[in-house]
Amino acid sequence: MEGFESFIGVNFWTALVTLINFLILFFVAKHFLIGPVMKLIKDRQDEIDGMYSDASTAKAEAEAKQAEYQAMLDDAQATSDRIVKEAVARGQSREEEIIRQANADASAIMAKASADIAMEKKKALNDAKDEISDIAMAIAGKVVGRELDAAGQSDLVDAFIDGLGDGV
Repeated sequence: MEGFESFIGVNFWTALVTLINFLILFFVAKHFLIGPVMKLIKDRQDEIDGMYSDASTAKAEAEAKQAEYQAMLDDAQATSDRIVKEAVARGQSREEEIIRQANADASAIMAKASADIAMEKKKALNDAKDEISDIAMAIAGKVVGRELDAAGQSDLVDAFIDGLGDGV
């Protein structure tokens, strides 16, 4: 073995002791280091799997809430559309009512104005009759040369005015 040692430069017993030390170190490390490290890795993997599970659950809950909120939003939109349509219908109804009332008021004002015009026309005609009768009396008094009594004067004026009214 001497030749072997001199050729390689390694002592067999040193190599054997180094191998035994390596095996002892390996088993000690396996027992005290690899076991706890593997347990730590397994625990970390379980924790990550739990996080993924929680994340999927949270995602499912979020999607359910989103669907619920979307349904509520759709319902609110439908309600607002209905309210707007009702408001428009009420507005149109109120508009028609206001227009009818305005037309009725305008008709009443026109009727009152027509009545006022007829009354003013009648008053103006009566005033004209009185003036014409005074003028006619003055002319008749000068032509006839005498004064007529009130009843005769009124009859004369009425006859004259009725004659004028037929010409108009």
